[in-house]
Amino acid sequence: MSTGAIIAIVIAAIVILALLAIALPRMRARRAEAARERELNRRREQEVERHRGEAEVREVRADEAEQRARIAAKEAEVERAQAEAHQARATMHERGLADDELTADRATTDPERSGDRFDRGRDEGSVTSSTTDYERGRRDEARDEGR
Repeated sequence: MSTGAIIAIVIAAIVILALLAIALPRMRARRAEAARERELNRRREQEVERHRGEAEVREVRADEAEQRARIAAKEAEVERAQAEAHQARATMHERGLADDELTADRATTDPERSGDRFDRGRDEGSVTSSTTDYERGRRDEARDEGR
């Protein structure tokens, strides 16, 4: 081998080593960047799932709260209607339009008959079993005369 060939081989080896010295860190940096990107994507997906799960739980809680609010609103409507009914009964008594309920025939200490008719589920025009045919007839006449 000649000296020129040996010099060429040494120069080629030096060039290859220089290229490797430059290229290897870049390749390592690219691999590290790709690993960081994969880790970031994995963490993003975990956060997305965590937030979606939390959103789902809160949506269920909100639905339950809305249901409870609807029930409370209905209960308030019932209470308001009962209050209005009691106010109407008070007005009738105040005007003397319900005196028949206060007569000795109606006043009793029997707990079954002495309670509030509205609270027992009867409407204003209901007739108790103790009402005689005569009294029913009088009420019917009064109602018909009012027409």
